[in-house]
Amino acid sequence: MNTVLHLHLIDGPVPVVVNILGIIALVAILLTPRWRRWLPIAVSVAFVGFFLGILACWVLGDVLNLFGVTLSVASRVWFGIAVAGFGVGVARLIFSRKRSAAVWAASAVILALVGCLGLNSDLGEFPTVRNALGIGQYDTMALPNTADSVPLTGWVAPKDLPRTGRVGSVTIPAATSDFKARPADVYLPPAALVKNPPRLPVLELLSGQPGQPDDLFVKGGLAAYLNRLAQDNHGLAPIVVVPDQLGEPSNNPMCVNSALGNSATYVTVDVPKWITEHLVVETGPSAWGIGGFSQGGTCSIQFGSALPTQYGTILDISGEVAPKSGNLQHTIDTGFAGSRAAYDASIPADVMRRVGGYQHTLALFAVGQGDSKYGPGLATVASDAASAGMTTHLYVSPGTAHDWRTVSFAFEQTLPVIERHWKLDVSRLDD
Repeated sequence: MNTVLHLHLIDGPVPVVVNILGIIALVAILLTPRWRRWLPIAVSVAFVGFFLGILACWVLGDVLNLFGVTLSVASRVWFGIAVAGFGVGVARLIFSRKRSAAVWAASAVILALVGCLGLNSDLGEFPTVRNALGIGQYDTMALPNTADSVPLTGWVAPKDLPRTGRVGSVTIPAATSDFKARPADVYLPPAALVKNPPRLPVLELLSGQPGQPDDLFVKGGLAAYLNRLAQDNHGLAPIVVVPDQLGEPSNNPMCVNSALGNSATYVTVDVPKWITEHLVVETGPSAWGIGGFSQGGTCSIQFGSALPTQYGTILDISGEVAPKSGNLQHTIDTGFAGSRAAYDASIPADVMRRVGGYQHTLALFAVGQGDSKYGPGLATVASDAASAGMTTHLYVSPGTAHDWRTVSFAFEQTLPVIERHWKLDVSRLDD
């Protein structure tokens, strides 16, 4: 059972086998002694199914904004293929004899799976069967002893340095906020797993909504990028903590303190307190960062702009210009007790104008090239951050939209920049 749960759905044998079965199913559906009569029907059904799939993406995504994101062209095409394939299989089932019904029903499902796996590949949403079933990825982490840490300056990697870091689940109490948070995930680089570890910078990252902390590691491939950095830099990489700022996958407390929960206090007070008490980390804004994807990206610029003396590094991946839950009035009513003034005061651009003091803040922004919904707003936020005095960089992921391929691109581009900013790169150690 565990082997099945770990089967990869984006690459590996599963997509290959499903695509081969899809070809076989399509050939079987089209091959019939009455092909002259059947072929025009199959083509017509396929065309109508594909059109309906594209239309459904437009209505549900663009008109009703049910997904809260803009689907890429590839995602729309794959969904159209799924509907078309299923439609052709069902049509063959209807026009066939009952004794072959099971074959054509199975063929319809297989052809739909071909489109669904293609859609999943474009979005990067479910890397494995485990993820598709919503099963947690990581076991509880046994934290290392923090008593014998040493300064990073002059630290030399021991011979028994692990090859890779470790990811695990931890419970971070909401002692001050009383926020109902789910377990967090923690990444410890190889340097943090040895005796006498160096005190390392720490990066708090936040998932999107709907979502959970596992998403950044499982769907975004975060651990792989961090391990690559560590391998190139004597085991050094940031410690990464991914707390739960949502409470439940579908919740959106907008990273503020409200009737929806004290999400802001949890992320900026409870989580940092737990980190400093349980992990070997540096302190101060020069060694602390906040980041996230989508709703988590919006939270990161909220916290980073409001607390420059706590977070000196910001990573905003596909975030928005302001907290948002539904339309503007719903946002104000649920997150700000009906106060438009309180809402306006929470907008990062307004916060930047009031707070200032960003001369040492590094703010990195990333967005998908095809993300027409969030892209323009993120560019505006990046411009506001630069005007406020932050050192900013905006990265555009070619050919992606508001999806996990954009997140992976962002990690690949920005984590080395953060590594150098925090002076964890090998060039410093070789000086």
